[in-house]
Amino acid sequence: MESTLGAGIAMAEALQNQLPWLENVWLWVTFLGDPKSLFLFYFPAAYYASRRVGIAVLWISLITEWLNLVFKWFLFGDRPFWWVHESGYYSQAPAQVHQFPSSCETGPGSPSGHCMITGAALWPIMTAISSQLATRTHSHWVRMIPSLAYCTFLLAVGLSRIFLLAHFPHQVLGGLITGAVLGWLMTPRVPTERELSFYGLTSLALLLGASLIYWTLFTLGLDLSWSISLASKWCERPEWVHVDSRPFASLSRDSGAALGLGIALHSPCYAQVRRAYLGYGQKIACLVLAMGLLGPLDWLGHPPQISLFYIFNFLKYTLWPCLVLALVPWVVYTFSAHETPPVRS
Repeated sequence: MESTLGAGIAMAEALQNQLPWLENVWLWVTFLGDPKSLFLFYFPAAYYASRRVGIAVLWISLITEWLNLVFKWFLFGDRPFWWVHESGYYSQAPAQVHQFPSSCETGPGSPSGHCMITGAALWPIMTAISSQLATRTHSHWVRMIPSLAYCTFLLAVGLSRIFLLAHFPHQVLGGLITGAVLGWLMTPRVPTERELSFYGLTSLALLLGASLIYWTLFTLGLDLSWSISLASKWCERPEWVHVDSRPFASLSRDSGAALGLGIALHSPCYAQVRRAYLGYGQKIACLVLAMGLLGPLDWLGHPPQISLFYIFNFLKYTLWPCLVLALVPWVVYTFSAHETPPVRS
């Protein structure tokens, strides 16, 4: 196994040292492939293009992120930025690699969340665009463009994670395969509009399910905080160890988003715009306004206590779908009602 991990370090070393001019590209790609970007960019953009696709992106994001958390607890994958020091494999000839602020994630590394979660959540966008092209062109090559773009982007995300010393190649490959399979399986089965209790129970199930798994493994003697101590030990700068990379940060985000989705779908604002037809200008206005609200909300400071941070994160991502699905479209629709075509029956 050490030889396999060593080959992964060699690949990261080659990416860092042989193509240094691509550094900014890899950093930008890993940002675009971050699961948080699904909530910040892809979900609002997909929703204002197609409500069904947007809800599918959000739903698949929160379910696959929860699954990724559980997989990491069982697979115990090292991350390259600490393994290169802990293993002693390079004690004689140290590897010529360096860290970045995005390297120091605190959860286990297998499978790659960037590849698995983003790959699954972008699947409905890719299939929707492919379906649209299939109805408008008979060219086989044109219809392949969404699939090629999807694969190219995820491959770039995987390489960026190797470059940053965040993952080994086999962890990236596992994330890519798992994400594509989950996206293919889940997209046709995404629930659209259910009772509010369904979303509340889903949020509770995510919280209690992960907590039960965590405490069961802890009771069996497994230390699930081992990766946090290693990340803190080997990260070059303490400020690079971000609290929002802790495993339970993603759990609070997913459970909050599940509850927020239900609240948004049953809100009075959503009821007013649910059957309304929004023109292209109104949809662009929705996206711009949503970005203007979600950006500052994402950059709000974190409470110093970890328990308060989880509560704050839960509330923030509960508000997230309410803004995108209900409040922003209602504001745009209300202030441009005189320009809006008649409501569809």
